[in-house]
Amino acid sequence: MIMKNSFFRCCTIATLVLIVGFEVAVAATADRIVAVVGDEMILQSEVDEQAMMTRLQYPEAKNDPSLKSGILETLVSRKILLAKARLDSIQVNEFEIEKSVDERMMFLRSRFNSIEEMEAAFSKPYAVIEKEIKDDIRDQQMINDLRRQKLLGVTVTFEEVEDFYKKNRDRLPQVPETVQVSQVIMYPKVTEDARKKALAAIQDIERQLKGGADFAQLAREYSQDPGSASLGGDLGYSRRGEFVKNFEEVAFGLEEGEISGIVESRFGYHIIQLLDKDQDALHTRHILIVFDRSTLDAPAAKTKLEGIRKDIESGKADFAEMARQYSDDPVSAKYGGVIRNTETGETMFAVTALRDQLKNVVRSLKNVGDLSGVIRVEPESGVPFYAIFQLNSRKPAHRLELSSDYARLERLAIEEKQNRLFQKWINELQKEVYVRISDI
Repeated sequence: MIMKNSFFRCCTIATLVLIVGFEVAVAATADRIVAVVGDEMILQSEVDEQAMMTRLQYPEAKNDPSLKSGILETLVSRKILLAKARLDSIQVNEFEIEKSVDERMMFLRSRFNSIEEMEAAFSKPYAVIEKEIKDDIRDQQMINDLRRQKLLGVTVTFEEVEDFYKKNRDRLPQVPETVQVSQVIMYPKVTEDARKKALAAIQDIERQLKGGADFAQLAREYSQDPGSASLGGDLGYSRRGEFVKNFEEVAFGLEEGEISGIVESRFGYHIIQLLDKDQDALHTRHILIVFDRSTLDAPAAKTKLEGIRKDIESGKADFAEMARQYSDDPVSAKYGGVIRNTETGETMFAVTALRDQLKNVVRSLKNVGDLSGVIRVEPESGVPFYAIFQLNSRKPAHRLELSSDYARLERLAIEEKQNRLFQKWINELQKEVYVRISDI
């Protein structure tokens, strides 16, 4: 019998094993076969490794006597689904897989001083680590696509939503207070002297490149981008809208292998090389010389923003239009200053999830339409900036109700129905595949 509640959590854990596994050395284990699914084996070491990672991520699982058996049943389900996905010739997006592999490998490399150190931590060659990550990502995408195809079109009626609500009313989560907020942000400009010094440094690098110097080596030696310098300037794959405006315009205009001239952004001066292009995504690397921000003209930025705020408050200007025209955040500026989750597109945020400074600002705005003063924002990393905020809407904390939260309840009911149908299907598939499970 496959455990009904562990499958989806453990599949997620499986994809994380190789990302965080280097943090802890895995004890050497005499491997043995603990399950056979079709013509594929599951080894004791696979179960032990995932049990270790589960305990790291979920300390409460430390004393769970059924942890390993649950993980084994989850791995069996995974093998069954992969066999079905291959039988159905499920096609995966190789570009998305390569992008995910690049992101994970870049993350891993950033955690070590050298590739040799990373190989020692994993006790595996770099190529093997990369292949295992790629295989894991491909397998998970096949399972996700199979699940999506199987559950495509699953809907619920009003009666089903109502039934779900009645059965789960006492267990439904409390919806926290949520808000929608817009912003106009402005970074202090650098002085002309700082600009000249950065330009001289990037021009020297440009001369070396034109003389035949290796781009990656120059990036490691000179680039002042801490996230990519040690990787030879490699930024991985990025989609349109993820770069600052000037950088993006130049990068998307390059041919594969081409190196740009000097590009200015609010961060400093860049030289960009396009490594690969696929429709709306680019694989780039760059060399960055940042501006010396110890002499930023902060008063000018604050004064400019105060003027914008005054015009909005008096009705001479519209907040959304000012954000589009002046905000230094390209993502929110595109939407008239509305802050949104870049992954989901959601614009409503739980107040408790906001960073402390913004949380305090939001709580000071009592009514929809209220404007904050000009605030100096101190991010956890990066350069301080000035901002004004506007409260667009606020929903108080409450427990989910059928009358006011139907759309959210409908999503929960659909998800519950999908999980139930999918688990039933897995149990049916298991009858069609040879499965032998040993005690662990």
